[in-house]
Amino acid sequence: MPRNDAFVGLSEFLAVARYGSFRKAANGLGVTPGAVSQAVQALERRLGLPLFHRTTRSVALTEAGERLLGRVGPATDAITESLDELLQMGAQPSGTLRLLVQRFAVAYVIEPVLPVFRRAYPAVRVEITVEDDHGSLVGAGYDAGVRIGEYIDRDMVAVRVSRLFRWLVFGAPSYFAAHGRPKVPEDISRHECIRYRRPEVGDIYRWEFERKGQAVAIDPPGSVLVNDGALLRALARQGMGLIYTATLSVASDLEQGALEPVLEKYSPAQDGIFIYFPRASRNQPKLRAFVEACTRGL
Repeated sequence: MPRNDAFVGLSEFLAVARYGSFRKAANGLGVTPGAVSQAVQALERRLGLPLFHRTTRSVALTEAGERLLGRVGPATDAITESLDELLQMGAQPSGTLRLLVQRFAVAYVIEPVLPVFRRAYPAVRVEITVEDDHGSLVGAGYDAGVRIGEYIDRDMVAVRVSRLFRWLVFGAPSYFAAHGRPKVPEDISRHECIRYRRPEVGDIYRWEFERKGQAVAIDPPGSVLVNDGALLRALARQGMGLIYTATLSVASDLEQGALEPVLEKYSPAQDGIFIYFPRASRNQPKLRAFVEACTRGL
């Protein structure tokens, strides 16, 4: 087979295999059904094998057609994706960027980044849904999500967009003066705790620790249960009980001495807030620009 004929007829073959119809393939390619039929017949003559079973009502792949599709189809998809990536690399960010954002991430990522991003890329519209539910990102039509790293599926590309933080127990100096400080995680059972119900999930958050490489989870006791992080911290500042939260969310309280950490040596591994998205979306100009805006200054 001459080298310059290697790809002749393949696009028509793939279109017929995809649509299951010569007429639909022709519509998809923007040519006549006769042109598609001739191209496929020419390819079959070169190969010396029929690629389709044809009847007046249906078109189906032969064994040879299935084998060709299995080899050529993925390669064609890879070539198309590569060309799309190169085209997108040179394109200006535009369109609508749809984000699914965990409530916790709003104050630390969206609020500081979005005004800067909009000034830099006014052609990009931004649609943000704030919820803690870990629903399907792609199936719901989102371009990317922003949430704490532990909740992100492993098959997603994830880029950290916050400084690292730890999960710790905190209390007000007045609370510790009245009730003492827990020394080990089990001491939590003897303290008044302000518990947190995750809004979308509905469960009461367990306090997580780590001891000698082993995870330890404790159901905190307490007579106050809230589903709002700001209220959780406000009640703790008033000495009403211990709370379990991220160092990121109480940074100003720690600086002012309004809250103090305990049980630091039992803290789990450091965590962060990440923007995550499917690998196939990584070169969208609008998404790439937003990721760059989020990571600038980290």
